[in-house]
Amino acid sequence: MPDRFDLPADFRWGAATAAYQIEGAVNEDGRGPSVWDTFVARPGAVRDGHTGAVACDHYHRYPEDIALMKGLGLDGYRFSVSWPRVLPTGAGAVNPAGLAFYDRLVDALLETGITPLPTLFHWDLPQSLEDRGGWLNRDTAYRFAEYATVVVDRLGDRVPAWITLNEPFVHTVFGYALGTHAPGRALMFEALPAAHHQLLGHGLAASVLHERGLEVMLSNNLTLVEPASSSADDVAAAAAYDALHNRLFTDPVLLGRYPDLSALGVPDDIFGAVRPGD
Repeated sequence: MPDRFDLPADFRWGAATAAYQIEGAVNEDGRGPSVWDTFVARPGAVRDGHTGAVACDHYHRYPEDIALMKGLGLDGYRFSVSWPRVLPTGAGAVNPAGLAFYDRLVDALLETGITPLPTLFHWDLPQSLEDRGGWLNRDTAYRFAEYATVVVDRLGDRVPAWITLNEPFVHTVFGYALGTHAPGRALMFEALPAAHHQLLGHGLAASVLHERGLEVMLSNNLTLVEPASSSADDVAAAAAYDALHNRLFTDPVLLGRYPDLSALGVPDDIFGAVRPGD
């Protein structure tokens, strides 16, 4: 292994954040509640009762934050758009003040020479959509496409590249299977329809972006999986985990099909979520 790795001359330095983790201002300028606002109110859900009500106060301090980015020498900044800030109930009436915030943010980044890279969904589903089933409800995928259209039509003239979903595996497993993240459901493998509906939402939003000549990305968190030994059981266990963690959200996008999850008791139609044409 070499002692030194040199980055290419055109390497671009960046940083990334998520709306609920930094914006604060959860009750300002027409923003609606998200699943995280509800989740953090549960006693014991978050250590020491912390919430995102203020967080880094980025909603008010974004000019200072951008100055810090410039001081760090960043070339790009990935942030997420808060769905409930733009569409307080997840669908229907648009909140002009919410869109205006991202207008100001994008313009300020560009003026500083920092490339904005928005993520459309970083786990903060509008609570009103969760009340109707959240990502377990197929309809949420179509509401996501409508939301994507609103945001992209406002910012797409200045932002050429977009991420649809941030780490949907994490949101599915911790939010719907284990219940340790919002929305706090603990459904184990029966959470997987939420995975399929997120992928459906990605596909619908990707169509919106492609129609406008924009670049589309999906942010997956992948991990190296190796069997503990060469035994058949360990090899099979590693293959099953690799299929679930690494390929659940990559194979459908790249290959047009799900990996074989039968070893985990998951049927090909993901518990009835997959429909013809998906």
